[in-house]
Amino acid sequence: MTLPVALSGTDVIGQAKTGTGKTLGFGLPLLERVTVPADVEAGRAAPELLTDAPQALVVVPTRELCTQVTNDLLTAGKVRNVRVLAIYGGRAYEPQVEALKKGVDVVVGTPGRLLDLAGQKKLDLSHIRTLVLDEADEMLDLGFLPDVEKIINMLPAKRQTMLFSATMPGAVIGLARRYMSQPTHIRATAPDDEGATVANIKQHVYRAHSMDKPEMVARILQADGRGLAMIFCRTKRTAADIAEQLERRGFASGAVHGDLGQGAREQALRAFRNGKVDVLVCTDVAARGIDVEGVTHVINYQSPEDEKTYLHRVGRTGRAGATGTAITLVDWDDIPRWQLINKALELDFHDPVETYSTSPHLFAELEIPEGTKGILPRAERTRAGLDAEELEDLGEPGGRGPRGRRRTREEERPERAERTRTPRQRRRTRGGAPVEEPVAPAVEAPSAPSAPAVDGVEGESAERRTPRRRRRTRTGAAAAVAVEAAAPALVAEPVADEAAPAKPRRRTRKTAAAAETVAEAAVVEAPVEEKPRRRTRKAAVAETAVAEAAAVEAPAEEKPRRRTRKAAASADSAAAPEQQPAEAKPRRRTRKAPTAEPAEG
Repeated sequence: MTLPVALSGTDVIGQAKTGTGKTLGFGLPLLERVTVPADVEAGRAAPELLTDAPQALVVVPTRELCTQVTNDLLTAGKVRNVRVLAIYGGRAYEPQVEALKKGVDVVVGTPGRLLDLAGQKKLDLSHIRTLVLDEADEMLDLGFLPDVEKIINMLPAKRQTMLFSATMPGAVIGLARRYMSQPTHIRATAPDDEGATVANIKQHVYRAHSMDKPEMVARILQADGRGLAMIFCRTKRTAADIAEQLERRGFASGAVHGDLGQGAREQALRAFRNGKVDVLVCTDVAARGIDVEGVTHVINYQSPEDEKTYLHRVGRTGRAGATGTAITLVDWDDIPRWQLINKALELDFHDPVETYSTSPHLFAELEIPEGTKGILPRAERTRAGLDAEELEDLGEPGGRGPRGRRRTREEERPERAERTRTPRQRRRTRGGAPVEEPVAPAVEAPSAPSAPAVDGVEGESAERRTPRRRRRTRTGAAAAVAVEAAAPALVAEPVADEAAPAKPRRRTRKTAAAAETVAEAAVVEAPVEEKPRRRTRKAAVAETAVAEAAAVEAPAEEKPRRRTRKAAASADSAAAPEQQPAEAKPRRRTRKAPTAEPAEG
């Protein structure tokens, strides 16, 4: 029904049940409208119509469907040598870009990668004559509608547009009205097929407990006449868990879900098609368009979200006229959801029968041999298994390993493993000795001669007390100069230069420092000098007051208030020399006593 309308160039909306051949329904007209060198040689087309840019575009929602449609189109266009390229995420960019540079006639791709390459100017969409949206309703469910609209806006206005899907919700019809020109809606159904699903699919629905489901599935998989089987789960974690449990029970199983890398997903599908794996556990990623010969059983391990998902899941079996069995296990919590699906599809399973792995009716209806247990006998383990299928390295972006595990930096680029440790070595070098070497001698050099004389501390303790050693180093340097002339300087202090009293503080500081150094050397213990400047000033004022009282009247200074009080105190001490030992604050002046004695002598 579709071929004559599509070959005439009219826009088409095609709707048919799963497994009825929609791929070739749009694939044959699409391949026929592509101009290839064979058409020019035969005189059916003008040479100027030949181009290396894509002439037809097929947009699909999932990667698995993309590879399947590509293979179908390659098979159908083999005689005319039509170049078909699959563009989807999870693979390296470079091979796809190289193939586009060599020239492509038909591009089949997912919206994300198509939009990415078109935005990078690697994909030229200006020569597209035919656009096909396959499984258009799934694109709406996955949120691809904005990306699809961006892609459509990049295409030429004059083109043929075809939409194909098993279900046509209102949003798809709205999309068709916006971007299609007078489309022809073709809905194909068999005269004797009244239901929404294909008539040759036997459907069974059971109410099952979640803890008993793995045992039930293991026994269902040992039914008579079972070929390949697909098990659908709602979540990725459940799919991975069931695949692992079945593998432990002896079944050759594989998994397809979003947490796996693209290489692992394609490996599982190839092993399933080749018969190395006979049980494929997957999420709804594989519920659309996947066509594998020999699938006899479809098991809904968890209830589907809605009736459309149920139709697509069940449609993986009973394809192209074959018969199949669909089994749905509904948990107690999912009963309301299932009843809505049952009502929408007008099925006869409103209240599923409560069933367990030991229920007699389960064995009778599904033709399971009596005495079957949940572990596959070793004699029946004849499949090669998933590991027998070669794992292809796709150069996946994002650094995902073959099993979906993120690879380490050394696994991604082993030749750069050594260079990744270089920044850490540099950081250690910056915080280590080589950077501080030019600074360390400058601090330690002046402190070396003064450390044994002042502190009496060697090695590690001297380095810890570096700030104190700096202060004492200055004092020790002044003391080294003052020790040479200690006796004449101290004796000649009262008869000092009276004409130049401008800098008395400098002399008194050196004298006080020399006296303190001598006292510390005698005591050996170096006292902790918390405020050395204040003590030095007091000692200097006391010495100056005594010297000036013995020589001449004290001259007027810049700050008379401070000096007048201290001068009065020194005058009282001079008037009563016999009472000199009795001081006002003897504790403070005990350390200063050695400084005052030479001045009086």
